[in-house]
Amino acid sequence: MSHDKIILGIDPGTTVMGYGLVHVQQKQLKLLNFGVIQLHKLSNHPDKLKRILERLNGLIAEYKPDEMAIEAPFFGKNVQSMLKLGRAQGVAIAAALNHNMPFEEYSPRRVKQAITGSGSASKEQVASMLQTLLNFQDMPKYLDATDGLAVAVCHHFSKGIGEHNKAKGDSWTAFLSQNPDRLKK
Repeated sequence: MSHDKIILGIDPGTTVMGYGLVHVQQKQLKLLNFGVIQLHKLSNHPDKLKRILERLNGLIAEYKPDEMAIEAPFFGKNVQSMLKLGRAQGVAIAAALNHNMPFEEYSPRRVKQAITGSGSASKEQVASMLQTLLNFQDMPKYLDATDGLAVAVCHHFSKGIGEHNKAKGDSWTAFLSQNPDRLKK
């Protein structure tokens, strides 16, 4: 990992997608930008996916990030919601790949752990810690923005080692340790 790079963090969503950009210089973090991509006014899913692609391509063209970090989908009960979220995440990953940008995934629990020290921290706790760490004044209207920023910061703190760089045999073990309530006894 280079000592001077820009990281784009993505919190995928189909109503609101959060993003954050940090510049790493000699291990120092500097906030470049963070915000949301509004999708709730678009009525059909293909239009939402197109908007995600257009906005991410614009952010990539403007900031020229070196790497992207994205939050991995959590395991929910609503299959249709999971499919839509997976598509949104896939479009974001495709945008990175189209620009030859490496990407890495991080579980929501791991992102919270990296920022606050607790994998069960609230969105508000994550946002507050980022506000202190990156020294910004105003809290955004949508905490999806700070969630996207948290993914970028987690990527930096994790030295770029996310879900793709883990040993293949550890995937179920990691899932069960992070979701003990999902194990049938």
